[in-house]
Amino acid sequence: MARSISTSDNAVVVHYEHMEVSRSTSELPAPSPRIAALLRAGVEQVIDAPPEWIDALNRAMLRGAGLEEVSLGEDLVAIAVRNNLSNLLLWAESNLENPGARVPARLTEDAEVLVHELVRRGLDTGAVDSFRTAQDTAWRHWMEICFTLTDDPAELRELLQVSSLSITTFIDDSVRLMNARVTAARHRLSAGTHAQRRAAAALVLEGAPIADDRASEQLGYRLSGPHCAAVISCAPNVPAEQMETVGEAIMTASGLPRRLTVLSGADENWVWFPGRVHSVPEVLRSHPGVTVALGSADEDREGFRRSHFQALTTHRLLTGGGSRRHARYEDVRLLDAMSDDAGRLDDFLAETLGDLRSAPPELAESLRVWFAAHCNASVAAQRLYTHRNTVVRRLEKARELLPIDLDEQPIAVAAALEVHHWRGGAAG
Repeated sequence: MARSISTSDNAVVVHYEHMEVSRSTSELPAPSPRIAALLRAGVEQVIDAPPEWIDALNRAMLRGAGLEEVSLGEDLVAIAVRNNLSNLLLWAESNLENPGARVPARLTEDAEVLVHELVRRGLDTGAVDSFRTAQDTAWRHWMEICFTLTDDPAELRELLQVSSLSITTFIDDSVRLMNARVTAARHRLSAGTHAQRRAAAALVLEGAPIADDRASEQLGYRLSGPHCAAVISCAPNVPAEQMETVGEAIMTASGLPRRLTVLSGADENWVWFPGRVHSVPEVLRSHPGVTVALGSADEDREGFRRSHFQALTTHRLLTGGGSRRHARYEDVRLLDAMSDDAGRLDDFLAETLGDLRSAPPELAESLRVWFAAHCNASVAAQRLYTHRNTVVRRLEKARELLPIDLDEQPIAVAAALEVHHWRGGAAG
């Protein structure tokens, strides 16, 4: 079935093929024969409404909540107008055939396109309520029509009551149906975005030959520059939204402009921050069911990968049965190094000892013996067969060469020195 209706510019043909219908078992009370006849007479005027009447209806719809905040463009405006007219004609046609009966809400192909484009522009179900603004305008024009149909107050009252119930029910049903489609479209769009990010992140993490600019475009995040990766997870009884809240709070507290989030499971997010992060323990105080494991801050594409794998390792060690909910890779590097992975052990030595590995061997050996002597320089001097002042000078020089603070991570340094010693003191 199709029906034409005139506008101020040209005739718009509204097609009803390929519609989705929302059916309900709740029917509206049937009007009396006299009111049914008046309804038919009124809707005939709606079908033949003058162009200015239709223009006012469309302007009201386009001014509705949400739509005035986004530039729809001429194509989408035309689609919105056609959808508005199709709803008007659907209501009129239905009442012409069965006055006062519940009009089944339908979604045309135009409506499906409109919903998709609104969601792509970031609008939610509130934008659909813009059609209620058009309902107010249509009701004013409908009342004007009703007052021309009868002078009997009782008939007028019943006609307005019946038509008001019919219009309101039809609009409510239509908005409900469109809201359902908006929700579904938002879900599809979100799933598609996350799927694209997961695929691009997987290629980078696997070392696949994907260009940086293409990967960055798909990720929505630059691969160049600094990165600090995190694995944010939550307990089974904690809403998954808390992970996103924690990620946002860490980003804000760290003064960073953005982050990349990839959903890796129902209770785990992979996150990359473009710089060092701060205040994680403070953020977690407000989110007791969330755990944050961090990698080391690193640079560019390789740093993106390395920091992420470090965050995964930190998360594995952090969630291995203990009660701690936050750790940096630096905190657990010693645990990670106690494995048979030679490459990981090399990384541990490089990141813990730094230039001390390639310095004159007596510096590292003095520091190692000092640790073995319970940090007593005099005892260390005796074991090294040298003067105490010499040991003190070597310790000071060794401290300067270390890439980490000896006072903050003495156990890691001591363990690295032992590995370095038993490896023959080679730079490796």
